[in-house]
Amino acid sequence: MLDATTIYVEKLRNGILIVKNVPCKKCSQCGEEFFSMTIMKEIEKLSKQAEKIISEVMIIDYNNAA
Repeated sequence: MLDATTIYVEKLRNGILIVKNVPCKKCSQCGEEFFSMTIMKEIEKLSKQAEKIISEVMIIDYNNAA
């Protein structure tokens, strides 16, 4: 497992949330990405905030939002 960053995409009720530069662990063999519980909690918080204000597509830089 290698330290990496990725783009997280989630379909919300009112649109699509894209979070870039999300820290993750990435498998060097298959490329599958894993998020720590701390990162998942932060993404969940961002999702809840975005759900209230998103209209179509929202792009957030994790480094600036978390």
